[in-house]
Amino acid sequence: MKKKVTTAFGKNVYLLGKDKDEVFYWLEEAEWDCDWYWGGGYIETYTNNKNPQQSKDINSHSHFDCMFFNSNKNGFDAFKDFFIETPFSDKEIWTICELMKSFYIARRYADMLYIGGAHYTANPAKETITNKSEWERINKIVIPEILKHLYETLSKEVAELNK
Repeated sequence: MKKKVTTAFGKNVYLLGKDKDEVFYWLEEAEWDCDWYWGGGYIETYTNNKNPQQSKDINSHSHFDCMFFNSNKNGFDAFKDFFIETPFSDKEIWTICELMKSFYIARRYADMLYIGGAHYTANPAKETITNKSEWERINKIVIPEILKHLYETLSKEVAELNK
């Protein structure tokens, strides 16, 4: 299986692999939402699953962390067990898991800096937690850099990685 990047409903999507039922799974490119957080890690299947660009609709929508970081296995093993075929080497899968986990940690940290807590109730330490300059650094520098490396890994040919 070769790496593939295409578009679906105006967004870039990256082929992750295919499951035992021959369903292809695609990671949708992250985007800056509502002027304060990154939406990302969305995995979708489509009505035309081999070519999402020609799809009329989305068949399923899930999240990378729920699919691969939400079990008794590490993300690498969960990824390898889920897909019967993937375009990635083991080294690339480790890198994808590292970058996705880093994305989620940075995203949640930035959310806490913005909200001033964990969003369960009013946090008595809100004034200390809230930090606009750190929130900006995470959202404008850290997460974009993580995503840049993620998309490079998802789209670079194996021969390029071995240079």
